[in-house]
Amino acid sequence: MNSSIYEFADLPAPKPGARPAAAAGAGRPRRSDSRRLSSRRARIGVIYNPRSHRNQGQDLALGDRHHVMVATPEKRSQIAAALADFASGGIDYLIINGGDGTVRDVLTCGHGVFGDDWPLLAVLPKGKTNALNVDLGAPADWSLRDAIDAFTSGTTVTRRPIEVAALDGRSAPLRGFILGAGAYTLGVRAGQDAHNFGFFDSLAVGMTTAWGVLQVVFGTDRNPWRRGVGMDLLLLPEGRRLPHSGHGDTARREVLLASTLARLPLGIKPFGPPSDPPREGLKFAVMDRPGRRLMACLPAVLAGWQPRWLERAGLHQGEAEAFEMTIDDQFILDGEAFPAGSYLVSQGPELTFVTA
Repeated sequence: MNSSIYEFADLPAPKPGARPAAAAGAGRPRRSDSRRLSSRRARIGVIYNPRSHRNQGQDLALGDRHHVMVATPEKRSQIAAALADFASGGIDYLIINGGDGTVRDVLTCGHGVFGDDWPLLAVLPKGKTNALNVDLGAPADWSLRDAIDAFTSGTTVTRRPIEVAALDGRSAPLRGFILGAGAYTLGVRAGQDAHNFGFFDSLAVGMTTAWGVLQVVFGTDRNPWRRGVGMDLLLLPEGRRLPHSGHGDTARREVLLASTLARLPLGIKPFGPPSDPPREGLKFAVMDRPGRRLMACLPAVLAGWQPRWLERAGLHQGEAEAFEMTIDDQFILDGEAFPAGSYLVSQGPELTFVTA
């Protein structure tokens, strides 16, 4: 998460007829050839965010590793240029040294560089929550040298990010892994307070979740945690509108959470009971007006309990190939706020991550 929430609407609109560098023949081997690259020295690019919580100018000691290119873009507008330089150099392996927000920015800005054909990726857990790394299983103390060495000794995990595209087409698609709206936006703001008190990673998630539950259970209808937000969701490809339980204003929802991650911090299971192997794909949980009975049972629900009465009580859990979202307030993608509007929420390209 960033230290403050602000709208990220400054991405340029895609140029008509523009082709990603990978599609234009940037000289980088396709991912299908990456397995054989482990037998030789890889060409590595590193996007380093010195502002990430656990970096602060550290973890750049590479020694005699001339095959590693490092970029430290200070602005989002510089990320795409750095990635284009890496693509021109034919990198096999891209290491993102930063938190979830840095991953979101790299995946978003890299759309015009790599298209749907990315190099192998690795992510260092250098942010405040590091939800992606919880899912991938990278060690909490993973260093840049460890990630470089993992190209030849590590294992791989594939994931597809969420892709959020404005239906008016005026900006490039966003890519991240956790999308939320309604009370989730309030929760992210509360998470900043938790960080200020020194709580990070899963502990920060637990603290803000508990605080939100208390606000809903004991708050009045004037409490913003209980007010909800105007929201309309159309599930695709069937074109079915997500039903409303009828509790409260049928044009409003309390909270929306969607993710393509298989595991979430603290082991919470907002999308339903656990499965083996864990479910991948685009999953969602939507709560209508929060009844106190539902909220009292929420800890058990987040642990995977799914009684038959949940949907009647106003909690909808499911999966979709994609959905259209029209929302009257900001939504959050990996810790940062984006403006109200109408969006297509789908899955981005399959990405292969290297882990220990």
